[in-house]
Amino acid sequence: MSSPDTTTDEVHETDDAAEPAVDDTRDALVASLADALGDALVSSEVQPGVDVWVRVDAGAWVETAQTLQGHCGMVYFNFLSAIDWQPSPFGRDMDAVIDREDDGEPAAPADLEWGITGGEQRFQLLARVHDPIGHLGVHVKCDLEGDPPEADTWTVVYPGADWHEREAWEMFGINFRGHPNLVHLYLPSEFEGHPLRKDYPLLARRVKPWPGIVDVELMPGQDDADDEADDGEDADDS
Repeated sequence: MSSPDTTTDEVHETDDAAEPAVDDTRDALVASLADALGDALVSSEVQPGVDVWVRVDAGAWVETAQTLQGHCGMVYFNFLSAIDWQPSPFGRDMDAVIDREDDGEPAAPADLEWGITGGEQRFQLLARVHDPIGHLGVHVKCDLEGDPPEADTWTVVYPGADWHEREAWEMFGINFRGHPNLVHLYLPSEFEGHPLRKDYPLLARRVKPWPGIVDVELMPGQDDADDEADDGEDADDS
């Protein structure tokens, strides 16, 4: 515990100084993957004391899982999903004023921008696994090519990836080669399209825009007259 004479600023300065500039444990994890995967480890980033991200070649997607589980202690599967880096052709919302030009027309889509460890394709797989003993986790990415985009299933290494891959197949249209039961998880079997792709039109939002770009709705049982009366009382009180 800090002494009574220690100021808050001094405590913060001490905490900042204690943050590691180098993270030997996470650096060693990246080095292990580099030894196992070679050039298939496309890029990596370590934020000391925070986390580690790696991007691998799609052809080494399963080999990466095998290395992480068998040699790096990453026996716990957290999640698997996908990212569509393409900017939405509809803007942040199809009816959002902020995404329209001065003439009222939709603004032109921005160029693709990727997050940590970069990217080269529109679609990326994103997974995270964890070492529950060493309290260390890693985010793993890979770029996907083809139409539809494809990758080998992780279920042969992490059985818990089963439903996660089904969701990514259903919502993003990503095919997982070797998956034991690639069937719909949420949507009807006859449903067409992939709702989490950026170019999938959310038609319901043309009927009811996103919250925040419309007037606040009244509470149940409250009408316009009640609302105006409340405003009048507030003005009198002031």
